[in-house]
Amino acid sequence: MWKRDESVKPATGSTGSTPAPAQHGSTPHAAEAAPTRPAPASEPQRGQERNVVNIGTSVVIKGELSGSEDLTIEGQVEGKIELRQNVLTIGANAKIKAQVFAKAVIIFGEIVGNVAATEKVDIRDNGSVDGDIAAPRVAIAEGAHFRGSIDMQRGNKVEQKAEAKPAAQPAPTSAPAAPAGVPR
Repeated sequence: MWKRDESVKPATGSTGSTPAPAQHGSTPHAAEAAPTRPAPASEPQRGQERNVVNIGTSVVIKGELSGSEDLTIEGQVEGKIELRQNVLTIGANAKIKAQVFAKAVIIFGEIVGNVAATEKVDIRDNGSVDGDIAAPRVAIAEGAHFRGSIDMQRGNKVEQKAEAKPAAQPAPTSAPAAPAGVPR
């Protein structure tokens, strides 16, 4: 059962209201247990040391964006986004025209440009990517839009390949020639 904390004393007579009747199975001190709440969202909880930064819908960034915190973008970014050790979330209202490098990328909005992640790329419902994806894990939800190629190599190979490839390279249109005597 509940053990009452003697350091928490209920306020007396300040509101003038009478206490509500106890419900079946509750103790008379159940209302006094309510002040014990989890820490506010601004304080990190055990095991949760990451900060999440938000870029609002009215913000427009042109240039290079880098950092060491998880990031959610709802606005517009043109250029390059680099969060190699962190999670990047592209909000539903976001319009990104950039080359993206992150640990994980979750896409609800629109990206035009290549996306490289060391862990995963997740295109959610109504998310859109026009560009190549390089990540060991890729998920594309039903209703999402994707145009480009996917390279699912692991770890450092993903980063090296994404850096070597220009942002707007068209996909090859012809297949390599087959060796003699091998039908196509």
